[in-house]
Amino acid sequence: MPERGKKVIVVMPARQAAATLKRTFDAIPKDEVDEVILVDDSSTDGTARLARELPLHLVWHPHQAGYGANQKTCYMEALQHDADVVVMLHPDGQYEPELIPRMVEPIVRGEADLVLGSRFLEPGAALASGMPRWKYVANRFLTIVENRVMGTQLSEAHTGYRAYSRRLLLTVPFLRNSPDFAFDSELIMQASHFGLRIKEVPARGRYFEDASSVGFRSGAVYGLKTIWTGLRLVMHRRGLLPSWKFKPPTSQRQIP
Repeated sequence: MPERGKKVIVVMPARQAAATLKRTFDAIPKDEVDEVILVDDSSTDGTARLARELPLHLVWHPHQAGYGANQKTCYMEALQHDADVVVMLHPDGQYEPELIPRMVEPIVRGEADLVLGSRFLEPGAALASGMPRWKYVANRFLTIVENRVMGTQLSEAHTGYRAYSRRLLLTVPFLRNSPDFAFDSELIMQASHFGLRIKEVPARGRYFEDASSVGFRSGAVYGLKTIWTGLRLVMHRRGLLPSWKFKPPTSQRQIP
């Protein structure tokens, strides 16, 4: 274990990632990470076969369950492996693995429970790296809406590059969340609702042919689900429509 005294586990939610997996894995700073866990969501391109050739822990879904469901397995497995810090790194290479130490540090220092790798902290960086303009506009709009709901001042609420403290994963009832892309929005709003500390660090996105990408139609559905999640949080706080996604787990007193 690195000298920091905290066990850092990188989780990789994979789906059709054979073309980029090894390159992404090789770029992980191994001296800063104790273990890598890959969860393959029933890929058909040999992702699991390739993962077995790498020094990582593989979990595979016998049936495709969805991006959010994949993350649930990732975090459950990391907790079972006694992780203190969990970094979610997409195996498609869209986010830079070299940033992992900066993602981990605020949690290790006790300054944050959730660290977001933001593509918007550095002005102009998102578009300069190739982010499609419609995604840029949608991201900015949804982030503004979420900041209003959560009372935060985040530069980006829709990055897929995240690091979590063990405390957060034991506090937020993420197993109650959606199995699809709405999972990310639900989790960040849960973290805010439960008073967990959120910090951002600058990150770059990489856009190329093999990187997984959400199309316009899927993005529109995701946007609507994000707005609905924000509305549910507002109604929950006002006692109008309680949601179990924003209720603390009843077994918190038994946290290992």
